[in-house]
This record gives sequence, structure tokens and C-alpha cells, in this order.
Amino acid sequence: MTPLPYPALHASHAGIWIAAPDGEARAVGRGEAIARAADTPMILLNAPLVAARLGYPELSGLDLLELFAFVHPARFSVPTAKGLARAIGLGPPADDASAATFLLRAAERLLARMEAPDWHEREGAWTSAQSLGRLRWPWAAAVSRVVARPERQERWLFARLPEWEEKPPRAPPRTIHVPPAAAADRLDELTGHGAEERPGQRAYAEAAAAAFGPRASNDSPALLLAEAGTGIGKTLGYLAPASLWAQEADGAVWVSTFTKALQRQLDREGEKLFPDPRTRRDKMVVRKGRENYLCLLNLEDALQGGFGGRAAILAQLVARWAAYSRDGDMVGGDLPGWLPTLFRRNGSTALTDRRGECVFAGCPHYRKCFIERASRASADAEIVVANHALVMVNAARGREAANRPTRLIFDEGHHLFEAADSMFSTALTGQETIELRRWVTGPEGNARGRRRGLAARLSDVASYDEEGGRAIAAASNAAQALPSDGWLQRLGEGQPFGAIEALLAAVRGTVYARAAAEDAGYGLETELVDPDGALVEAAGNAAAALEALHRPLVQLGRRLEAVLTDAPDWLDGQARARIEGAVMSLGWRIDTLAGWIALLGRVGGPADSDFVDWLAVDRAEGREYDVGLHRHWLDPTRPLAELVLKPAHGVIVTSATLSNGDWTAAEARAGACHLSRPPLRFEAPSPFDYAGQAEVLIVTDVKKGDIPQLAGAYASLIAAAGGGALGLFTAIRRLRAVHARIADRLARDGLPLFAQHVDPIDTGTLVDIFRDDPHASLLGTDALRDGVDVPGHSLRLVVMEGVPWSKPTVLHAARKLAQGGSAYEERMVRARLAQAFGRLIRRADDRGAFVLLSSACPSRLLTAFPAGTPIRRVTLAEAVEQVRSRLSSAPVSGHSGREDVLTGGI
Repeated sequence: MTPLPYPALHASHAGIWIAAPDGEARAVGRGEAIARAADTPMILLNAPLVAARLGYPELSGLDLLELFAFVHPARFSVPTAKGLARAIGLGPPADDASAATFLLRAAERLLARMEAPDWHEREGAWTSAQSLGRLRWPWAAAVSRVVARPERQERWLFARLPEWEEKPPRAPPRTIHVPPAAAADRLDELTGHGAEERPGQRAYAEAAAAAFGPRASNDSPALLLAEAGTGIGKTLGYLAPASLWAQEADGAVWVSTFTKALQRQLDREGEKLFPDPRTRRDKMVVRKGRENYLCLLNLEDALQGGFGGRAAILAQLVARWAAYSRDGDMVGGDLPGWLPTLFRRNGSTALTDRRGECVFAGCPHYRKCFIERASRASADAEIVVANHALVMVNAARGREAANRPTRLIFDEGHHLFEAADSMFSTALTGQETIELRRWVTGPEGNARGRRRGLAARLSDVASYDEEGGRAIAAASNAAQALPSDGWLQRLGEGQPFGAIEALLAAVRGTVYARAAAEDAGYGLETELVDPDGALVEAAGNAAAALEALHRPLVQLGRRLEAVLTDAPDWLDGQARARIEGAVMSLGWRIDTLAGWIALLGRVGGPADSDFVDWLAVDRAEGREYDVGLHRHWLDPTRPLAELVLKPAHGVIVTSATLSNGDWTAAEARAGACHLSRPPLRFEAPSPFDYAGQAEVLIVTDVKKGDIPQLAGAYASLIAAAGGGALGLFTAIRRLRAVHARIADRLARDGLPLFAQHVDPIDTGTLVDIFRDDPHASLLGTDALRDGVDVPGHSLRLVVMEGVPWSKPTVLHAARKLAQGGSAYEERMVRARLAQAFGRLIRRADDRGAFVLLSSACPSRLLTAFPAGTPIRRVTLAEAVEQVRSRLSSAPVSGHSGREDVLTGGI
């Protein structure tokens, strides 16, 4: 094919290179690169990242990642030159200097692929290319030259998607008992004969069988708390009895995770349970909240003019993906995590149902809906892989009551308390109230998009049922008292409009009057104690406004129930399903309003010992983005036990760091103390030789708060390890400061450095890049402390900037006071240290060092690390030398694609 007439630009912390169309590359300065990029279309790889490297946010060009997403939708690639080379079958560039030339070859390979007769993603490409051409997509001209016009008109996307089928309700699972020996035999089948003998894994499977017997009494599940150290193989350990029970009882076991990485790992393990892909598709289903899935109605609106500019291009690429996606999961599924980040004004969230506006059977794409398909597939599955939030939402809101799971496994169980805390909390804030207003009233002013208010979504009910119509009108009128666009600006100017904005203004004033000055620039909060008269009066007026909205919504809910009971002639199957969906969505809002009204009743009244209430102004880098009142359960495992645990027959809560030596605390954080039947306990230590494979170094001479010294420590340690370092921070500000000081220096030595909150890349993709390059290092915050499984040749060093003490929030202070004072705080810190250390040794041949840059680490916290792990207090120079000597001979060759995250810990 004719060579492309475009030059290529590659920029990293090590330098900037431009390759001419003939392939000749040369190094250039930042000024020349920006000038060339402003005048000439250039081939790039990850334009937002290159723009950040150049310091030129307006950079645009022909992004190879966009071309890859067009050519190979729903296919994974690490978004680096090396990762792209592997995905398209090219040799990777040897270094940064040759990367620009590689980009030219990669573009030619991708374009040539579309001319190949065995290109599997051909259908729909020509039509999509024409639409992208009208949108002036930079690649459109080149793509149109190589994509031949089909002989027949291509099917519309929505005609190509398969329909789900309605099935009769599933019968309740049969009552059976899974003997421990049977669980062990199933484990042998899954691991294969001749596999490595793992006594701990076998004992785990036998213990897990206890959750799969008949329930002894109502509200009294068989609860197993199981701590299985890294390397035990707990995933197959619990899947062995779970799969046996599901098969013989004809029931579903829900396996719940906290992170998407573990969901992917479990999905991969389905290959062992169900080797045949078709069987696996029916028997094992991944479920997430509906806000994770592509909404086909929103996509249709975007494709037909609802989106403009770059967002419209994103919609076309998402449509390409939707035709080939396995399940339509846009968050952690087979949509590349990097694709939405290529579009500065990320439009992907508008393609999902994040506001609860689904019209269910009223949607023309209802029978093809990814969300409905996943829901129905899980009703007939044997293993449902979900997450903690979805399990709790379904329980709290009564969703899928007909298929309520009786057997639950909470993997990453040390996060169960955290997930319950989030789920069962109440937040009366500006952001939450404006979303409720939009849900009730629909679009206002010049708002674009498909959003519709209650009146539009339930117009047929209003025309049929006079009382229901009056309730809709009253709700729409009452919703005018909720905040509207521009509410934050009005608060800042001291001109709130309406009772709710007046409340938020009073909250804001109280917070600024009482919050500590040292918090300037970040979120502020203060206890809801002894409010002044202005706040009490504002709360009363706001409560009255919310009650005025609550009443008609309750009345509307009753009328919808009556319509379903006394079905009119027009209420066919689709209309019934739509109204049933509206009842469910309405119930959610009614409960939310009731929680807000109860919280406002607390202002000026007596405190409720079951809850912690506070006022907050949420800020990021000094910019306010929300204001409101918050309420959390002091012990969120109480609603967890009532709504989730007690209705179940058998529950397993498991983790590698579940107890950290304190089983009483583990039982309390899992909700076991609220059950009448005491839990069973199981513990299996990790089989690794920590004394020989790892060490903990506590550096004593890095001054706290000294950014230059902290940056120097990170740079020296990363260089000594040859990369492969995970740096963990407790403050984003310090992370950014350290990254800015050391990234260029390390890159010039061939050690790439990536960072959360710096690089314009989502966290999952950052981990993919880190995993793929054994010389790369990654800086991050709490999100990287847990749930990240990176093989030893890519992660050899973990560095923490200091002891991970809890942020002194109102909520933390209340729980600390109620649960043992300093002992509670130290349990939290030990858990964080254990989770961070757990990233280091994942396999029997891993070696690594854990470095804590804190001279003030109390010795009593060091029990967080596995028994036998050498722990030494050293100077920075000694730590650098020890890291160099320990890791200098560690293997760093080879690559690790996404498969590595799917096999760890098994």
C-alpha cells in the first residue's frame, strides 16, 4: 500500500522524536515538536499522554489507539508501543529513539489488516467509516481507502445484536449436603491430576464445604470466615464446593469481589470449571451494576446527533465495539479502558444509565439490552461473579427477589465493612439533589440529550389515571425547590435560591467557620453538633420542601401499583414491565428522600447513637465541587447482617488478610456478631518462604515532609531495583511533587515512571502498562494498595512514603472512640501494611523488598508482615545497597500480558 504522508511523533520523559514519512527519525526539542504538531497532522500513540509530556494540552493528531479500536474492537492491547506491537504482530521498538519509526510501521500494519480476507471485524466497518468521515475523524480518509464498500447494505448495529429470551422462573435450589471429601475430589478435578500438592488449598476446600449444607434455622446462615494467605489458591478452593453444590442443587452461587481485577481473574477461572466456551457462557456469568453497561438507547441518541465533536467520534467507536462485545460492560469489561480517556471531554458516562432513567420495556432495544441479558443469564447460571456493591444494592432495594441467592462468597472480604459503609450511608448534597431534580423534571433550559422527566416517562399512566397524573404534576412542581444548574456559584456569591440551596449555604458557612485551617485547599468537614439558629431554621425549611416532594412520589408509587393490579386494556407485557421498572426506580428515590428527611430531623435535635453525622465541603485542589450533610452507620455491618447475611443459607467471607491475628475484630467487621449462630473459622498461612524471598526495610533518615529528600529516596530505590517498583502515597500532592522531580531522570536511564493523578490514563490501564514492562515503575495511592496482582518480574519493590495512618475524619474519630481507641487505629494500619506487602510476593519464585520511609514506625505495627520476614531499620544508603544486592539478579526479561492478572493467587 502507499506509505502514509504523515510524520510520527513520540514523546516520553526521556525525550521527543519525530519520524518523517520515509522513516528517518531524529530527536527534537519541546518547542519544535509543539510547532510541528500545531502545523502538521502527526501519527501519535495515546494523544493525551503525549500532550502531557509536551505540556501542550491542545495537541491532536492521528492516534493509533483510535485506529486500533476501529480495526479490532473488543480486543485488548496495552496502550504502549511494545503492547501495540504484540497485539498486531510486529517487532517492538528497541528503545524510545526508534519508537517514532515504529508508529509509522504500526499504522501501515493496521491499515493493511483491513484489506486482509480474514479480517474478522469487517462487518459494519464501511458504514462506520462513512459516519466517521462526516465527523472529520483524522483517520477517516486513510480508512476509507482500504475498507471496500460491501456488495450488500450492512445491517444496522441494533439489528445485528442478539435478543435475549424470556424463560420461566427457576425453581428453588434442592436441599443437598456437600461433604468435605467431595469438595476435595472436585478440587482435584479442577487442578488436574499430577498438579502440585497444596495441603492448604485442600484443607480450604474442605472447610468451605460447610457453607453448602442445609440451613439450621431461619436468619441463621452457616458463616465461614476464611483467611488464606497468598499462594494458598483460595479461588479454586472455594469454587470446588461451590460448583459442586450449584450443579447438584441446581442453584446459583454468587461470588462477590471488591475489585474489577479479581472479577477478571474469576472469569478466567471459569475455563477450568467449564472448558467448553458455550457451556461457560451459560453456566458462569459476570454481573455488575447497571451503570457499568452500555445503554443502547443512549447510544442511539448519540449516533443520531445527541453528541457533537470528539464525543460523537467516541460514540461511533463504541458502536463498533458494541457489535463485538461479549457483554456490553464498559467498565472493566472488553471495552479498552484507555479508549474513553482519549477523548478529553469523556462522553462514555453519558452512554450508560447512571441516573436510573431506564424505561425498561418501553425502550425499542429492550430485547437486546445488555443489562437485561446479563440479569436473565445470571438467573440460570451456576456461578455469578458480582461485586460487593451490587449484592448489597439488590438486597437493600429488593431487586431480583425471585432469584435471591442463598449461597454467597465474599472474596476480598476485608473490604466488606468498607462496602457496607458506602452502601448504607446517606448524603444530602448539592450533587445528589440536582440529580434528583433532573430525574423528576427532565431537561431544562438548553440541555441536550435523551433525558426525560417523570411526566414523559409515564405519560400513558397520567392520561389513564387522573390521580396518578396529579401526583406526577405535584412531584414536578415540588422538584423546582431542589438545586438547579449554577447552584455552586450562587452559594459562593451568597445568593442561594430555594430552601435546599439555603440549607447548603448554611452548611457551607458552618463548615468554614469550624473546620481546621490547615485543611485549606482540600475537603473540609465538621461534626453536626450544636448547630446555630440559622442552620436549624434552614434545615426545617429544607425538610418541608423535601416532604412536599416525598408525598406525591409515594402517592404515585401507590397509583402505579394499582395500575398493575387493575390492569387496563393498554397494559400489555411491555407496558407492565416498564411500569414495574418505574416502581422499582421510584422506590429508590422515595427511600433516598426519607433518609434525607430523617437526617434533617437530626439538625437541632438529639444525636442518634447508631449514626455519625457531619457537614462537609468537598474540594479538589482548592476548588469546591459539592456541599452537604452526611450520615453513616457507626457500625454498617448491622444493616449488612439484616439485609444480606441473614436471608442467606451459607456465606463465606474470605481474604488473605481477613484477621491479621485478631479474629474478634474480623468477626465484628464481617457482621458475624449480629448473627445468632457463631461463625466458623479457617486459617491457612501462605506457603511462601518469606525469610528467603522478601525483606522489610524501615528507612530512618528521610525527614518527614521534606519533598526533595523524599523524591531522592524514591529515585535512588527505583534505580537500585532497575524499575519494577510500586510507590504508594497517602497524599496526591506529594505523589505529584515526587513524580515531577524524578520522572525525567529515571526515563533517561531507561526506567519509565507512570503515576495516578498525573498521567491521563485510567488506573486499570496504568496497572496493565506497569505489568507489561519489567523496567517500569508506578506511583499511586490507596487504589493500588490492594487488588493489584502483578508478577514478580514486573513488581520487585514496594515503597511506602510513611506509615499509612488514617485520615482524621469525623467518621474515623467516632469509630475509633467506639471501638478501642488506639487499638482500632493500629488494626487499620496493620491491615494496610499487610495489603501493601501482599502485592510483593505472589509466586514461589518471586523475590522483593518492601521499604517504608518512616523513622517513626512503631515496632508493634510490624506484626502486619508475615512471620519470618526479615525486618531491619536502616539508613537510606543502606536500603539502596540492600535493594540493589537483593534484586540485581532478579529476572526482568519477557513480557506479561493481561493473562498474568488472571492467574495470580490461584
